[in-house]
Amino acid sequence: MSTTAHTSGHEHRDVTGGWLRPAVFGAMDGLVSNFALIAGVAGGGVKPSVVVLAGLAGLASGAFSMGVGEYVSVASQADLARAEIEVERRELDRHPQAELAELTDRLVALGVEREVAAEAARQISRDPRQALRVHARDELGVEPGRLPSPLLAGVSSFLAFSVGAVLPVIPYLLGASALWPAALVAAAGLFGAGALVAQVTARPWWFSGLRQLAFGAAAAAVTYLVGSLIGVAAL
Repeated sequence: MSTTAHTSGHEHRDVTGGWLRPAVFGAMDGLVSNFALIAGVAGGGVKPSVVVLAGLAGLASGAFSMGVGEYVSVASQADLARAEIEVERRELDRHPQAELAELTDRLVALGVEREVAAEAARQISRDPRQALRVHARDELGVEPGRLPSPLLAGVSSFLAFSVGAVLPVIPYLLGASALWPAALVAAAGLFGAGALVAQVTARPWWFSGLRQLAFGAAAAAVTYLVGSLIGVAAL
């Protein structure tokens, strides 16, 4: 993960790369949704081969859905950001004095003395690219030229979902005929994924792991109950 260094010696992780959120969400979704699917099918009393088929089908459909959905979502967001950046660019070209006054007022609102703010705004505005960068970051919350990559987000989501979704299927692929081995693997994966996420957040690792495990267990329990109530005899 890339970092931004400061002269004071500390660094910040890159929070604008566009891969962490889809990767984390994809892995969690793959684990929870596919294990819940397997639990529901297994609860219906079907053969293990049917559970494997359901699990692999859920993996394939979910991974493509997540990847494509994430790509389109990030691409649409980036297109909107570029359009708004272009609006800001035109405003800087057509109304430079008004934009200069606007930047001065924002600096004053941050606590800078007006004379100093006016001079700082004037110096920033001498470079059109720097002026656009400052205005876009302040008004839109985006950095021109550093928008999240739709391809990176889509691929991250696809791969992460696939990894998460395949975990509960592995015991069946290795010959298991009952749900409990898949449940153990899924539980370990859910706890581990939650604990891993805690490494890039302020949450304790055990809290994040247990929280994710509880959510996944609840989803699987509900679908298993539904599968048990319906059963293959009702189909």
